[in-house]
Amino acid sequence: MKYTPFFGCMMTTKYPQFEAAVRKSVTKVGMELVDVEGFSCCPDPIYFHASNKMDWYTVAARNLSLAEDVGHDIITTCSGCTATLSEVNLALREDSGLKDEVNKNLKKIGREFKGSINVRHAVTVLRDDFGLDKITETVIRPRGGLKVAVHYGCHLLKPSRVMRVDDPDRPTILENLLKAIGAEPIHHEKTLLCCGRACTTDSIPDQMVMDILENIQAHDADCMGLICPTCFDEFDVGQILLGRKYQKKFEIPIVYYFQLLAIAQGCDTGEVGLHLHKVSLDKLMEKVAA
Repeated sequence: MKYTPFFGCMMTTKYPQFEAAVRKSVTKVGMELVDVEGFSCCPDPIYFHASNKMDWYTVAARNLSLAEDVGHDIITTCSGCTATLSEVNLALREDSGLKDEVNKNLKKIGREFKGSINVRHAVTVLRDDFGLDKITETVIRPRGGLKVAVHYGCHLLKPSRVMRVDDPDRPTILENLLKAIGAEPIHHEKTLLCCGRACTTDSIPDQMVMDILENIQAHDADCMGLICPTCFDEFDVGQILLGRKYQKKFEIPIVYYFQLLAIAQGCDTGEVGLHLHKVSLDKLMEKVAA
């Protein structure tokens, strides 16, 4: 089963360990990745979208058209990229006038959006095309006893008509994927809260991040598990900065789901870059090794 991966800009430039983890883990499940040259930023679903919506449509449609040339569905590994490409793909399919206008822009560079492929986050492909049992079959080092506090973020689930991932109010996809590798998912009271990255003031996202981290501490989780590099940025280096700013001590390892999957499949922690995270993972790696 072949798919075109879209890793976006943040993952490829700032967190390449996440891309490595995806590539190492999904092939073991049976997913074949067919890379496409020429992808740009998705672009950003918040600031770029608000700045110039037609340019936002056009840049996203260009990315989609590159994947259409190959003919495989795009799988994304960043929630923001999923949000942008999914929304544009659906909007241009449903609005022929908008599609024509965007294609006028694309014609200047010899491209055309056709609407012939789908956009899906990699976790939905694992669940729907391969199944949880198939994931479990690839696990040779189950993560039994590892308590992982789940963080969904906002772009993976909403708007639900566009994303079509899970029930936006009662999702289970991440919990089930964690169970498939033997981990214990912790669905805490702030599981669905936004990381706050899109807020334009400091105080609001600061409080949002601290609320989530304090809630995870109260549940005695070993780490936070997520699937968005932007959320990772907000919680990993973010908790260090907030600790200094508000004289609070946070030591919660933040881990990308595909890192946990790759380790459960037998990869070394160094192969998936756990040592590159800002928050120390020494205790977590000791537990993983044990």
